Amino acid sequence: MALTATLHHFTIQLADMDRGVYADFGLRVAQQPSETAVFMLVRVLAYCLEYTDGIALTEGVAASDEPAVVVRDMTGRITRWIEVGAPDAERVHRGSKLAGSAAVYAHRDPQPLLAQYVDARIHRATDVPVLAFERAFLASAADALQRRSKLAVSVTEGQVYLDIDGANWASAIQRYSAAGA
Repeated sequence: MALTATLHHFTIQLADMDRGVYADFGLRVAQQPSETAVFMLVRVLAYCLEYTDGIALTEGVAASDEPAVVVRDMTGRITRWIEVGAPDAERVHRGSKLAGSAAVYAHRDPQPLLAQYVDARIHRATDVPVLAFERAFLASAADALQRRSKLAVSVTEGQVYLDIDGANWASAIQRYSAAGA
């Protein structure tokens, strides 16, 4: 018998001072059996840090032809391709070319990923940010996630502050370029 995804319900309060985005919303996240809690947390953080009209989570690791997070315009055209994890350069190239705008959120040490991208062909690689968080932050915050949690996500001056059901964490948002610069 195949394992099914575990559904999580998050109530999120977002305050992104760096972008001037403030919102309260509910988010249902299907955690696939092969998906770690850290990977799922990075998907949620990517959704929050990229939050805009038309944003949606896909099936995550189960979505073979889509990124983890996608932004579509009113016509359904993809305008932002947001990968989570360690996507290969060809996938990032295709997403950047298709959407015209892409980002990668690493769920582990970004250095091996960046090394993979150095000589790779990636459409507008200098415009594709690779973002990462402190590993201890991800590990301890992911352990606090429950199937139903209240999250407060604040972003200011390149720092993310996360509150999960009253427990708090903070991390610098490390920013790199897919071009290696």
